[in-house]
Amino acid sequence: MSIIPNEHAEHLKNELREKLETPVEIIVFTQQVECKFCAETKQLVNELAVLNEKIKVKIHDFVAESEKAKELDIDKVPAIVIRGKDRDLKFYGFPYGYEFQTLIDGVIAASRGKTNLSEQTKQRLREVKVPVHIQVLVTLTCPHCSVAAGMGYQFVMENSLIKTDVIDVSEFPHLAIKYGVMGVPKIVINEKIEFVGAVPEDVFLEHVVLATR
Repeated sequence: MSIIPNEHAEHLKNELREKLETPVEIIVFTQQVECKFCAETKQLVNELAVLNEKIKVKIHDFVAESEKAKELDIDKVPAIVIRGKDRDLKFYGFPYGYEFQTLIDGVIAASRGKTNLSEQTKQRLREVKVPVHIQVLVTLTCPHCSVAAGMGYQFVMENSLIKTDVIDVSEFPHLAIKYGVMGVPKIVINEKIEFVGAVPEDVFLEHVVLATR
């Protein structure tokens, strides 16, 4: 049984045809045991790849191919790495519900290699000279989480020093405890700056800049 409904698949096929520019590789890490949604994640990504020839999928076993996981800094599963020209976007969990849009946004961003951010934001992001690690903590039932996740992904496209991980905390509850998640989206930057909500572009940017000081 398909995860992507037929009526949605047809609409999605048209969207991807219009928006994808260069090939995108989706790398999925799964494991056979103790991974509730690994099989579904693998199936979903394969269904997505069928919709456009520019999308290629590679599946890796997190345990058997631990060196590959370490190379890509993958520490939990299911994990998805969306790879475009020269950037990696990561999603941890099963990107379904509202988070399916995050997966689609990530694929499009990686393929286009450019963003819709304002010129002022782009310039300030290019001025970032130290590593920035953004974690966007989400749930699949949160209608605003994909907005925050998409913003984090766009920031990555403007500066290779910026990394963004989108994480479904319902699947990794230890992170919900670690970061005291009481509401989502919760954004954690460089383990020292935290805020909640799908905030405007300029506000998100100010938190990133603050985390570099």
